Amino acid sequence: MKNEILLHIDNPKELEKLYRDNKTSFKTEFNLIFTEHKESPILQYWNERLNFQSAEISWGSKKELIFVLIISLIAGCLASIPWLFKIDSEFFYTRNISLIIFAALSAYFSRKNALPLKKTLFTGVVFLIALIFINFLPANNNSNTLALSLIHIPIFLWMVVGFSYVGTEVNNNDQRIKFLRYNGELLIMSGLILIAGGVLTGITIGLFTVSGFDIKEFYFEHIVIFCLPIIPILGTFLTQTNPQLVNKVSPVIAKIFSPLVLITVIVYLIAILFSNKNLYNDREFLMLFNCLLIGVIAIILFSISTTSKQNNSQVGSIILFALSVITVIISGIALSAILFRISTLGITPNRLAVVGANLLMLINLFWISFQLFKTVFKKSAISNVENAIASFIPFYILWTIIVSFVFPFIFNFR
Repeated sequence: MKNEILLHIDNPKELEKLYRDNKTSFKTEFNLIFTEHKESPILQYWNERLNFQSAEISWGSKKELIFVLIISLIAGCLASIPWLFKIDSEFFYTRNISLIIFAALSAYFSRKNALPLKKTLFTGVVFLIALIFINFLPANNNSNTLALSLIHIPIFLWMVVGFSYVGTEVNNNDQRIKFLRYNGELLIMSGLILIAGGVLTGITIGLFTVSGFDIKEFYFEHIVIFCLPIIPILGTFLTQTNPQLVNKVSPVIAKIFSPLVLITVIVYLIAILFSNKNLYNDREFLMLFNCLLIGVIAIILFSISTTSKQNNSQVGSIILFALSVITVIISGIALSAILFRISTLGITPNRLAVVGANLLMLINLFWISFQLFKTVFKKSAISNVENAIASFIPFYILWTIIVSFVFPFIFNFR
């Protein structure tokens, strides 16, 4: 696409044809090209057309706003089921809160992207299967497979939301990266809404307390529980109708935190050398190490997805390359540690799940590091790094499905 745009840079008709053939790819490559050809009047026009952002906040169409209000009310009511029907709240929320939130988000994107009826029904059936499966798993608090399912099914449902997000372009890597970017923007927007809600909660409880009314228990059991699942729905609606609200904040956060995370991880690895902790024998330490690995990978993915929206920063790419190399080392250490524990202590559901996840992440990180190496030293496009991320998503989906739905039967729900 990049070469095609450059070839027809002075031909408005051909540019229009390229845009209509693949709007997402055209916009991605155009934004990279425009930084080097800002003097072109035709490209200046296209820049305004593709990247114009209104200063006013949009609340979407009337129908869209009504739909968001309806699914928000449904999500809030479903979250209140334990109070309404006197159901054990721990049992209900650990198994169903992700279903409530992700089903609402999937419904929103299905409508927004005019998802074909067959694909809409498919997502509905998937959520129904997950609902039945997770609620009929044996309630055994000591079950490793239950814990694994409770952890991995929300990840699987998040990926179903991604299926609704990309619409008919399931195999489009640009759309997959756009979905990852949306998650970062949603995290920022939801955090802001949560902070505002927390301030409002504090003021409300304080005012009533001063007046002699103790509403704390009532407020948290009814108002807070009702509103919490609505936050990601509202955050999604705002980011989709007003991309200008956070799309300039995300790259800034990525640029600030990427070097900080790199420094932190390097210092942490050095500190490990002088600690008395044995990664190969200390289970809790290994778990924290894996959490660190997941967090660093998330930073890399978010940074790359936001960097791709801007011009390709050489310094930013170098930092991400260094961070990816460090993360490969961490992943290799974590994988060797868990393999050591399997060889000495045997296979358990937890160890097998961690081995599979670590192996996938290690392979993916190798590929990402290689593409970042080419970006830094051979000046290749950052889109190659994006493809290294997006093309690996189906493998994560497959492993998540296996751990969520197959492990309980393989290990007899133990």
